[in-house]
Amino acid sequence: MKRYVAKRVVHAVFVMWLVATVVFFGLRAIPGGPIRAMLGPEATPSAVESLRTQLGLDQPLYIQYVDWFLGLLVGDLGQSITTGQEITTLLSAAFPRTFSIAIVGVIVGLGLALPTGIVSATRKHEPADYIATVAAFLGLSMPAFFIGILLALVFGVQLGLLPIFGYTPIREGFVPWLRSIILPGVAVGLPYAAIVMRMMRSSLLETMNEPYMTTARAKGVGSRVRLYKHAMQNALIPVVTVAGIQVALILVGSVTVEIVFGIQGIGRMLVDSIIDRNYPVTQAVILLVAAIMVFTNLAVDVLYTFIDPRIRYGGDV
Repeated sequence: MKRYVAKRVVHAVFVMWLVATVVFFGLRAIPGGPIRAMLGPEATPSAVESLRTQLGLDQPLYIQYVDWFLGLLVGDLGQSITTGQEITTLLSAAFPRTFSIAIVGVIVGLGLALPTGIVSATRKHEPADYIATVAAFLGLSMPAFFIGILLALVFGVQLGLLPIFGYTPIREGFVPWLRSIILPGVAVGLPYAAIVMRMMRSSLLETMNEPYMTTARAKGVGSRVRLYKHAMQNALIPVVTVAGIQVALILVGSVTVEIVFGIQGIGRMLVDSIIDRNYPVTQAVILLVAAIMVFTNLAVDVLYTFIDPRIRYGGDV
């Protein structure tokens, strides 16, 4: 296991370097740039050249890349072109907001998806199965921002129970923090629940039709033991895979929800930096997202061994 994890970490580092390189050169290959975005189309050539020199964009591209990458190796992400702030400061402010929404979304999603998927699979073609299936299709068909608008109208405007704009840091109190993120968290959690629930149902149905389940039934093994000890162990493998990938996607796919609720998270930060051609910020956010994706997949692979002890990596028996 240790050898496998070490190999995956090395692979992850290579992927991160590849992403960093592609993003750096890819952004600069896009027509336009930060100079015109900052000064406007009416800027004089002298003003453009002065700002280009000030930002270091007059250097050859390979020198810009080497300077940026060497800074990256020591944790220096650079500064925002538009505001001059340290990017680490911007990320440290934005990431907890998106991460908070994601945590609530995952808790809500898994809390709904796993029991609903089990009920739907064990009561196939019964009313409970039909209700769960319809609810899942509704969750899949409605985008998170639309769910967020509905939640804001009902619980914020009509009932006045929860705030619908802004974010309260957890240091100001757990309850105010939770109240500020519960609606956006539920908004991203419901589509997540629909995806995981459908995977849970289909995976469990497939597992319950395996020959070893028929054998266990013939031997008189109780239905609960068959379900939770035999079927669930194998059915959870694809569910964990999908759930892990979706967790990473929640972190970057919540930008529309952040806009609806006026939360300045990393999704909103990425969109704004792309519009402003703010190269350093865009690069930093994409690298952060890539790191989350890569190491989430690694965590999912390791989690397999805890779900099913028969799974071994690195040649272990």
